Amino acid sequence: MPLYNRRPDPGLSALPPAALPLAELLARVRQTLSERFAESYWVLAEIADLTVPRFDGAHCYLTLSDQHTTARGAQLKAQARATIWSQRYQQLAPAFEQQTGLALKVGLKVMLRVQIKFHEQFGLSLDVVALDPTYTVGDLARQRLETLRKLEAKGLLERQKRLTLPLGVQRVAVISSPTAAGWQDFVQQLREAPYDFALTLFPASMQGDDSPASIRTALAAIKLRRREYDAVVIIRGGGSKTDLLAFDDYGLAAAVAAFPLPILTGIGHERDEAVVDLTAHTSLKTPTAVAAFLIERLARLEAALEGYGGRIRELAQARVQDAVGHLQRILRRAHQEARQQLSGHREELHQRIRLAAAAPRAQLRQQEQQLTRRRHQLHRAAQSGLRGQEARLRTFGRALAQRFRRLHRRRCEQLLHRRFQLQLAAERLLHQAEVRLLQVQIPTTAAPLPLVPAPTPTRSKAVSSPAPKRVAAATPAEGQLPLFLS
Repeated sequence: MPLYNRRPDPGLSALPPAALPLAELLARVRQTLSERFAESYWVLAEIADLTVPRFDGAHCYLTLSDQHTTARGAQLKAQARATIWSQRYQQLAPAFEQQTGLALKVGLKVMLRVQIKFHEQFGLSLDVVALDPTYTVGDLARQRLETLRKLEAKGLLERQKRLTLPLGVQRVAVISSPTAAGWQDFVQQLREAPYDFALTLFPASMQGDDSPASIRTALAAIKLRRREYDAVVIIRGGGSKTDLLAFDDYGLAAAVAAFPLPILTGIGHERDEAVVDLTAHTSLKTPTAVAAFLIERLARLEAALEGYGGRIRELAQARVQDAVGHLQRILRRAHQEARQQLSGHREELHQRIRLAAAAPRAQLRQQEQQLTRRRHQLHRAAQSGLRGQEARLRTFGRALAQRFRRLHRRRCEQLLHRRFQLQLAAERLLHQAEVRLLQVQIPTTAAPLPLVPAPTPTRSKAVSSPAPKRVAAATPAEGQLPLFLS
């Protein structure tokens, strides 16, 4: 006969299971974990939260997380608390920072050797016993390589280098921290140069996690006023390898590469190149090197213009010498022709004398007088022609000199007028900006910082004012070279 489930006999009551105290249950869990996971293990995780010691003897507390995808495609995130005890932190943290150039921070991927600990009151936690800096260095190198590959795939690595840098860069937009030593060195280097640079500082944070966004904001502000500048300079006064990680950011490097003006960088590193250096138009080591580069370009431009002026003088002198030589050749030919004519007339006279030996003496005297007059006429004609040629040569020389002076004076007046127009436009823009700032009552994030404030000029004083400090002309159109004499 088959057996079936039967209802319990109401006469028989089942005994309840024996209950364990919570402390005993958790103690068994702790014992099981300590026996099962007695050794330490290497784990890969990302630092989700970090509390560093604020005084000697304090411990470092971390929250480690790991997000992965299951076989079904679901996103799972594992998370655990970890602790680096005080004495071990004093050993691990400096060694990690020395080998990687990075301090422990949130968002950093690390490889740690941990021991599993369980406490009845605080639950599961991990004790960190070692850190592997080579994994973090490799991860940073991988991220940099991925950034370069993305930029190269989009054609952004060489885009800035295809822009044309003006021969004379004098209107410069600078992105830097106002309190940075590199900014002060850059300004001092340009002030010591014999050229006048118009600098506008766009303040930005040059280190930290918010540095890429701050620099991109400054670039956006410059882009709105890009017609006012010849080039953009990004400088900082150097720093540790950690501080320069902001310049490996993909968003910042892409913004630099796509910018419509040439960008020069002087980030202050000596060995490694940041990704921003690779996407910029010109990369230099330090802010002072950028200043020297700008000064050298203006010096080469000035030398070229002086060479053109010297060439013009040489051509004018050559024209004058050619005219003098031509005049001397004409004079020699006139003398030769006069001698030839005189010789011809003498021969003709001798022939007539021989043919008319019996002619009256009066006719002979008349012929001699005619010969004498003709000789004087030829001599006077030669002298008159010579004086006329000399007068025309002097007139041509004076006209050439006057035309050259007028051209020089007109070009100087045009350059002065253009400079004063630019200064007046800058003053007007500044005044309009100040009025808008007063109306809106919010501080600006990009205030122009001219080196030397210039008074508002008038047109009547532009001609009679003394010669200003050497300023290059406005950027010429493509295929043209500005022509002015210093």
